[in-house]
Amino acid sequence: MTETAQQLTLFALTDHQVPLPKYQVRESQRARHVSLKISFQGTLEVVVPPGFNETEIPGILERRRGWITKTLHRIEKQRAALPREHSVEKPTELELRSRDEVWTVVYKATRGATVALTQSNPQELTLRGPVEDATACRELLRNWLQRKARLEFAPWLQQLSQRCDLAYSRMTVRGQSTRWGSCSSKQSISLNYKLLFLPPTLVDYVLIHELCHTVHMNHSKVFWQLVRQYYPELDQAKADLKKGWQYVPHWVDA
Repeated sequence: MTETAQQLTLFALTDHQVPLPKYQVRESQRARHVSLKISFQGTLEVVVPPGFNETEIPGILERRRGWITKTLHRIEKQRAALPREHSVEKPTELELRSRDEVWTVVYKATRGATVALTQSNPQELTLRGPVEDATACRELLRNWLQRKARLEFAPWLQQLSQRCDLAYSRMTVRGQSTRWGSCSSKQSISLNYKLLFLPPTLVDYVLIHELCHTVHMNHSKVFWQLVRQYYPELDQAKADLKKGWQYVPHWVDA
C-alpha cells in the first residue's frame, strides 16, 4: 500500500459557512473511490485511489459538507459527555483495558533541561524534570505506549496468526489518527498503539481483521466471510469498534 499524508488548505468559504477542518490525504492501493474518515479527535482524512487528481478534493468536500459538519457536531457531543479525566493535559493513570492493567503516572519536578520517564515500580511510571511542560510529558508517554504496544502485540499477533493459519511478513506499531490497523500488499501489518486502551475482544477483532487482509486486500464479501470464520461475533465487534475511540484519552492525540 502506498500512503501519502499532507496538510492542505481548504478552498475559500463564504462568511455564513462553517469552516471545515484541515484534512490529510492518504493514497491507498485498495481504494476504488474517494472516501472520507473523521477520527474521534476531529481529524479529517481523505482516502484516494492511486493516481487520483487531488485538485478535485475541495469540490468533493464541498458536496459532503453537510455530512462532515453533522459528524463533527456528533463527535463534539460525544466528547463533551466523557468523564472529566478523559481530557486532562497530564494523566495520572493509564487504563490499558487490552491487558487489564492500570498504570499510575507520577510527576516529580526536578532541575534539568529535559523530562525523563522511568518505570519506578510495577505498573508505575515516573516523569522527572521540568514536568510543567505538558507537551513533553505527553510525548514521553506516547513513546512509552508505542514500546509497550510492540511488546504486547507481537506475541498476540503471532498467536492469532498460527491459530488462523494466516501468515504475515512483519508487524509495526504507529499512532494513526483514523485507523486501528492496516495491512500492505507485502503482508506487513501496522497496528495502532491506541489499541492498548481497548477491551481485549476488540483487539482480537482488529488483529484478525488485518490478518485476513493478507489473503484479501479489500473489503469484499469473501473477505468478510473469512473474518467471520475466525471471529464469529463480527457484527457486534464492528458496531463496538465504531465507538472505540471513546476509550482513548484526548491527551494521547493532543
